[in-house]
Amino acid sequence: MGHRVEYFSMNKFIERIALAKLDGSLLKVINHIEKNDLVIFDDFGLQPLDNNSRLALLQILEDCYQRKSVIVTSQLPVSKWYDYINEPTLADAIMDRITANAVRIELKGDSMRRKNQK
Repeated sequence: MGHRVEYFSMNKFIERIALAKLDGSLLKVINHIEKNDLVIFDDFGLQPLDNNSRLALLQILEDCYQRKSVIVTSQLPVSKWYDYINEPTLADAIMDRITANAVRIELKGDSMRRKNQK
């Protein structure tokens, strides 16, 4: 349909940011991510965020805010996301950008993986 989409499991996002920081390509990686119409962060909250990942996430969310779409999926309750981010100033900024114009969908019921195994 012509829409540019970037998908990340949070584990791979954190790894990609760490490697980009090491090889000096962090700004290039962030700019590439921001060019997409939709950015998906899957499994938010499974792996601890380091400072570089927090800053990169904030930059991406800031640049996408009200211009692009972002989907965040998590098994961690939203009420625990602030603690997960684990840096008060960045947590305020990140949570503000994630929740300001959010549509929240909370799924209930059994896992589709379990249902498909039957």
